[in-house]
Amino acid sequence: MRIDGNNPVDKKDLFNKAQEVTDKKGADKKPDVEKSDGGKDKISLSGKAKEISELKAAIDELPDIRTDKVDTLKKAIDTGNYNIDARKIAEKILEEI
Repeated sequence: MRIDGNNPVDKKDLFNKAQEVTDKKGADKKPDVEKSDGGKDKISLSGKAKEISELKAAIDELPDIRTDKVDTLKKAIDTGNYNIDARKIAEKILEEI
């Protein structure tokens, strides 16, 4: 019986053989792959995503400035009826800190 323990394994040769085996297996599978839509991408949204999209569109249609509130405050300031509660303002400032 002969044991060749002193000859190192050629890693490059082993790697190349492994690549050949995997390439052959991969080549066998390629014909099974088909594109059903002619290669076009397709997207589908869930019901929740559609609802979010509709809500976002509705929000985008709203004005940035609520003119009714602004007009009410302007009238209150002009007539002198706009009262500021300094304590509430100070509390809100402290909440932010």
